[in-house]
Amino acid sequence: MPSDDILTLPAPPADAHLAYGTDPNQFGELRLPKTKGPFPVLMNIHGGFWRAKYDLTHAGHLCAALAAKGIATWNVEYRRVGNKGGGWPASFEDIRTAYRFLSQLAPKYGLDSARTAAMGHSAGGQLALCLAGHEPTLKRVVSLAGVVDLRQAWELHLSDNAVADFLGGAPQDVPEHYREADPMELKISQATQWLIHGAADDVVPPPFSRTYTEEKKPRGEDVHYLEVSTAGHFELIDPRSTAWPKVETTVLHLLA
Repeated sequence: MPSDDILTLPAPPADAHLAYGTDPNQFGELRLPKTKGPFPVLMNIHGGFWRAKYDLTHAGHLCAALAAKGIATWNVEYRRVGNKGGGWPASFEDIRTAYRFLSQLAPKYGLDSARTAAMGHSAGGQLALCLAGHEPTLKRVVSLAGVVDLRQAWELHLSDNAVADFLGGAPQDVPEHYREADPMELKISQATQWLIHGAADDVVPPPFSRTYTEEKKPRGEDVHYLEVSTAGHFELIDPRSTAWPKVETTVLHLLA
């Protein structure tokens, strides 16, 4: 079973490196299929507990794998905790701007704006679902091992209180930030949501995604849960893993 070495392997090159803002961290990598467009497009949001020490490079592997299957991928970078301006709400404002920037890229690169999905891993899963909660045009979203319950993340002190660093404090200190950012508290009525989690994940516990699904379904949201029995935290973003085909199939189905 592949490990977190995916985080250090050089990724296949992107077709274009494009800025969506003026900050050095406001850019994305576009990878295009070799076939003729228009292409469905997946916006990918990397994880790393919202911290600057982790960047988008490792996600180039999964983006290249999906491009080989006919999906254009927009792998986005954003300001993170430790960057100037990083944290809430600026990190999320970058995600929203990167998403809206796709409409400018579509004509030049042959992107099919009607078939767009957002996917995020770990903290990126929170950002992807949060995007769907604030952008009514986003109809498809995938969370991979997502930190999808921020109050629970605070209570468990995941990754040395990463959520408090990201949101600026505990729930009692900045309750409005938790209301705005926590997918568990947001109404996501327009988007089909898939939450995929590895049963052997020791970074973000599987009950995060499982409980999210159980609580959101009765609210009338179109939310689905897939647990991969053999997977840990990083297998879901590693195209070499036995878990990857389940992720790939889910994305292809959503964008069919």
